[in-house]
Amino acid sequence: MGTLTSDPLGMVAVGSAAIAALILLWYLIRRPPLTNATRFLLLLGIGAFPLLTAGSGNLHGYNATKTRRFCGACHVMTPYSDDSEDPKSQSLAARHARNPEFGEDNCYYCHADYGMFGTITTKLGGMRHVYEYMFNYRNMSLEEARQSIHLRGRFKNSNCMQCHSTELLSWQQIDGHKGQLEEIRSGDTSCASSGCHGPSHPFSKDPEPAPDAAPAPDAAVSFDAAPPVDAGAPDAKPGKAVPR
Repeated sequence: MGTLTSDPLGMVAVGSAAIAALILLWYLIRRPPLTNATRFLLLLGIGAFPLLTAGSGNLHGYNATKTRRFCGACHVMTPYSDDSEDPKSQSLAARHARNPEFGEDNCYYCHADYGMFGTITTKLGGMRHVYEYMFNYRNMSLEEARQSIHLRGRFKNSNCMQCHSTELLSWQQIDGHKGQLEEIRSGDTSCASSGCHGPSHPFSKDPEPAPDAAPAPDAAVSFDAAPPVDAGAPDAKPGKAVPR
C-alpha cells in the first residue's frame, strides 16, 4: 500500500497542501495590501492548491484500497492474503497473484464488479465489509471467521471472463471447457466450483465428504437410467448428457 510520499499522487497531495499552507501563513503574518498579485496568491492558497490536494489525495486513497495489503489489514483476512503471497501455494488466488497483470491488486481484480458503475458498487460493498468487521468480526478468532465468512452469493464467471474471454480456440479445445461452453458463459457452471478449478481459497472450505462406494461389479443396472455424465466435463448436471 505504501506511504503518501512513495506514490506520485501522494507526493502531489502533500506538496500542494504544503504550498497552500505556506501561502496562508505568509498572508496572515505579513498582512500585505490586497493587490491583484495578493488576490491571485490567495486564490491559489485557498482554492486551487486545496482542490488539488483533495483530488490527488482521494485518488491515492482509492488506489491504496485496491491493494492486497489493504485487504489483509483486517485480521480475519490475513489467511487469505498470506495464501495469495505464498510462492508455493497452488490456489487460484496465489496463482493470479504471481501473474504480473494482477500482482499486488489481485484481490480487487477478482472481486470487483465490472458493470457500468462497477467502481462505485465495488467500493460501496467495501464499506459494508468495514461495517461487518467493526460490529461482527473484530473480536472473532480466525477459526470462527473461517466458518462464518462467505461470499454474498455465487462468484460470477463474468469476473473470470474479463481476462479469460472463452473465445480463444485454445481455451475452447480443453475437454472441460468445450463440453460445457454455454453453461460456463451463462454462469450455470461455476469456474470456482469443486468440479472445475475449485475454490479460490481452498483452505477456507471444509473438506468435502468422501463419495459413496461404487456398486459391486455384478450389481444390476437399469436400462432406463439416464445417460452417463462425461467425467471430463466439470460440474455436469446429473442425468444430463454432455455434448461433444
